Amino acid sequence: MSPHVPTVHTVNDNGAWCWFQDERALIDPVAGTLLVGSIAAPEGAGGAERAGNVELAVHHLATGATRVVVLHANLEADDHNVPALWIRPDGRYLAMYTKHKTDNFTRWRISTRPHDATEWDAEQTFDWTELTDGRGATYSNLHHLSAEGRLYAFARAVNDDPSILVSTDDGSTFRYGGKLFTRPKIGYVNGYTRYASNGTDRIDLVTTDHHPRDYDNSIYHGYVSGGALHRSDHTVVDENVLSAQAPSQVELTTILPTGTELGGARLTHAWTSDLRQGRGDQAGQLAAVLTARAGDEPENSDFSDHRFVYARFDGGTWQVFHLALAGANLLPHEEDYTGLAAIDPYDLDSVYLSTPFDPREGRPLDHHEIFHGRTTDGGATWSWTPVTERSGMDNLRPIVAPGDPDTRAVLWFRGTMTASQHYDCEVVGVIEPR
Repeated sequence: MSPHVPTVHTVNDNGAWCWFQDERALIDPVAGTLLVGSIAAPEGAGGAERAGNVELAVHHLATGATRVVVLHANLEADDHNVPALWIRPDGRYLAMYTKHKTDNFTRWRISTRPHDATEWDAEQTFDWTELTDGRGATYSNLHHLSAEGRLYAFARAVNDDPSILVSTDDGSTFRYGGKLFTRPKIGYVNGYTRYASNGTDRIDLVTTDHHPRDYDNSIYHGYVSGGALHRSDHTVVDENVLSAQAPSQVELTTILPTGTELGGARLTHAWTSDLRQGRGDQAGQLAAVLTARAGDEPENSDFSDHRFVYARFDGGTWQVFHLALAGANLLPHEEDYTGLAAIDPYDLDSVYLSTPFDPREGRPLDHHEIFHGRTTDGGATWSWTPVTERSGMDNLRPIVAPGDPDTRAVLWFRGTMTASQHYDCEVVGVIEPR
């Protein structure tokens, strides 16, 4: 029997994304559609006419037909501006997006009809200017907690800290909610944070100290529940997360201290890649994928060897494991960019990563390829299957879209990227029944 070769669908012929917004893609099982947000670049299809478009690809799962809807034309050609998506209880879609620190607005739109992405109500904005002294806002992350009746929208804003907007009317309006955590800023920004929520009563997060270019980061974990910020062991570090005052992230649980030895290397300047909560028989567990520099000695002299790290929380303790080689910095001017990795939101034992090394044998590849990893021992060991092979271009930043546990939609973009603002890439994916 010949091995199954998955069909790769083109979802958008011009697009890419950063990795600090979510959900960037989701499945609406009622409509039978996959929604994928991305930003068009001037080098891609459509050129300057599409450059900076905030786009939403609507892929019909049954027919394979795809329609691209423009949420904001020519906003800014920058992959940081990708929309975060959420399906409201009434079935209407919410899409939220910002520029990359070049203005002070968080923007959002709501679809006109339930389960229909073809028409949207007028764009609304939240102006951060008075809170940020005009220094800009970046990123959007939408997480609804039904037990609180609150929709949290996390952005990087006040003091370049993770900051919070809150809605109690399912995103029709937002108000400033406060800062998640804070510390004196070093270098560019504070706290690169990834979030995951159960939709009911808990939002987990993993975060850094600062940008890895500016600081030798450790990685920390905490969670928001009942309006408070907690450590992994449930200790409360901030009784009121919705206030302008906030603790430092160093008060959270450290899960990857800088200098940790893994995979035969000392790891430094860590960054966050993905975080997911367990479901079903994995409920109460967490998994995170992190990246870090290996062998950067003396500090800031060698960016040729990055590593993927898998961190697993069993409900009581964290364990960290070497996952795979991530290769050299993806862009010359971004020392810590890698191809990244994503965890299956319905299976913490399943990971997809983009790497220029075959994780089965460590052999270097001509381009970044996508591999699927599975573990049966909580992350200590992995078996790997290629999703892409012998590609003529890079395959970068995979996503596994949540929304339907019966459908696995693995998405990435492929092409040439020279900067967050300049790329010639198309958004593609493998979409199959589980």
